[in-house]
Amino acid sequence: MRDEPGYLLDNQQEEAGERFDALAALFDDSTFRHLSALGLEDGWQVWEVGAGGPSVPSWISDQVAPDGHVLATDIDTTWLEGAEGFEVRRHDVGSELPPPGPFDLVHARLVLVHVRERAAALTALVSVLRSGGWLVLEEADPALQPLVCLEDRTPAERLANQLKAGFRTLLSERGVDLAYGRSLPARLRAEGLVDVVAAAYFPIGGPANAELERATTVQIRHRLVEAGLATDGEIDEHLANVASGQLDLATSPMITAWGRRA
Repeated sequence: MRDEPGYLLDNQQEEAGERFDALAALFDDSTFRHLSALGLEDGWQVWEVGAGGPSVPSWISDQVAPDGHVLATDIDTTWLEGAEGFEVRRHDVGSELPPPGPFDLVHARLVLVHVRERAAALTALVSVLRSGGWLVLEEADPALQPLVCLEDRTPAERLANQLKAGFRTLLSERGVDLAYGRSLPARLRAEGLVDVVAAAYFPIGGPANAELERATTVQIRHRLVEAGLATDGEIDEHLANVASGQLDLATSPMITAWGRRA
């Protein structure tokens, strides 16, 4: 995850760790299924790009042990400090040369969409794959499904969707491509990868979704207010609605695409 000036979801904030935990609860099982299906095993060399928190590199490390190696990079390694079983390195995938590799697997989740030079970054990820190595990218697609409450019938649901629209506005202003997820298969093929496949995962409801919504709202609260997209009163009301457990909250679909270097 990026943490540059103007980046909306600052890794230095306390809520960043809470968001990482919620994202892990929501998406790790899906991520692990996709990676396992590629044959991940002992001896693989893996680069986990923009790791954020430790859940994914820790799990991968267990799969490739004892002879494999996992490099977990991020522009801000705050939430990786103290983790064991994998190498941690500060790295900006958007502006720095990639580690030399070669890697059997390169994986990035919710990373490239936030990188301004995402096309160059994607090319760099492909460049360090060994022959036959796999690239797995996972990105949300808010344009495909923009609502946090799918029903949008009650005042609480409409308020939730109003704030989500404000969140999308802030993302767009910072160069995020809200339709990037659906474009992943075509982008992988354009980079010369073969056996390209994609799938979507779309969790609805449950405590992890509620925690992700709470932590994200708190983290961007001042941005919403400063931009005139919400008032403090509206945000307080929404947070109370989330805490009540009466909202069936959803995420944007997570698009997972994978392909291998011929």
